[in-house]
Amino acid sequence: MKAELITIGDEILIGQIVDTNSAWMAVELNQLGIEVGQITSISDQDEQLVHTLDEALQRADVLLLTGGLGPTRDDRTKKVLCDYFDSRLVLHEATLEHINDLFFKKRGIPVNQMNRDQALVPECCTVLMNKMGTAPGMWFEKEGKIIVSMPGVPYEMKYLMTHEVLPRLAKVSGRGKIFHKTVLTTGLSESYLAEQLSAWEDQLPAHIHLAYLPDPGRVRLRLSAFGHDEQTLEKEVWAEIEQIKQIIPDAIFGYDQDSLAGVVGHLLKMRGASLCTAESCTGGYLAHLLTSEVGSSAWYKGSVVAYANEVKTNVLGVDPKMIAEHGAVSQQVVEQMATNVRTLLNCDYALASSGIAGPDGGTPEKPVGSVWIALASPEQTISKWFTFTNNRERNIIRSAQTALDMLRLVLLNTP
Repeated sequence: MKAELITIGDEILIGQIVDTNSAWMAVELNQLGIEVGQITSISDQDEQLVHTLDEALQRADVLLLTGGLGPTRDDRTKKVLCDYFDSRLVLHEATLEHINDLFFKKRGIPVNQMNRDQALVPECCTVLMNKMGTAPGMWFEKEGKIIVSMPGVPYEMKYLMTHEVLPRLAKVSGRGKIFHKTVLTTGLSESYLAEQLSAWEDQLPAHIHLAYLPDPGRVRLRLSAFGHDEQTLEKEVWAEIEQIKQIIPDAIFGYDQDSLAGVVGHLLKMRGASLCTAESCTGGYLAHLLTSEVGSSAWYKGSVVAYANEVKTNVLGVDPKMIAEHGAVSQQVVEQMATNVRTLLNCDYALASSGIAGPDGGTPEKPVGSVWIALASPEQTISKWFTFTNNRERNIIRSAQTALDMLRLVLLNTP
């Protein structure tokens, strides 16, 4: 069974609001075994909705529409659907009673004609009671296809989906099963991953699909399996993941909603070890990632954001001669930052960053995106030089993610 989602409203097309409804609905439909084939946003024009419905019904079994059901003149969805199904508007008494209760009985506000008109529905539809608002949902069936219209207000849509639409769809025959698993990788580019995994990807069964989802500092590998038995699909996907682990074992740091900071925190907690940070080019972003993890106070002590050179020297104790000779963005300076903050904050492990985030400040020898990262541990101090992009925000994110991955690998490989 395939579905399409149609969001209606000029406010989406001009960027005034972001369509979060479709993302939420897609997750819920996938859990029912209904595959979403397309998401479309259209204007409030009558002909646009008719054209979109005609096309979508050729491809999908279920259409879910949101938007255009308000009380004002620009809300045209209900009228268009009434004409589309060659029906007429009739008064739905239960909805009118709900509107009266919502406005007059609870708020003492008289119900005007616009409010009353919201209780008018196409005679051919099944009305879905919307206890969160005034516009009811409407369920239509045409030649074996299902079309559902709901308000665009997120909490009203979610109520109707949860209490009316999803339970009804769950009873419709023809649904399959869909199992998703996302493998989280870091340290390897999307193109390099694709090259490394090409032979494995070529042998994937036809019912298991792979998608590459790149973010700054990581690439997600989503495996989606389609069939009729979820337990079988899950077993098959995990067998494929075991093969991926043999190809890129060090690059995989977690699954689904795991975060690199959370994985590092778990490894530190298992060791009973602590971490601190000294940040220059990341400007506290590394500390933000770490403290965003629940329970991080058990293993993270704090950070010194040493953005200016005088903070590096006066607070962290970096040798000024070292900065003068090698520059702030250098192996010598970043290693001193890591070792000194480890002593200053009395931690087992320390991470330090120093680089040129951009967009200016680069030189031929040290272009924008040049970053030194150091890790000080009880056993040793190690440092690495990286060249990222010319985008400031991405450089900050990638620097922090790279620092966390350096620590992850050390924790995994140290007895």
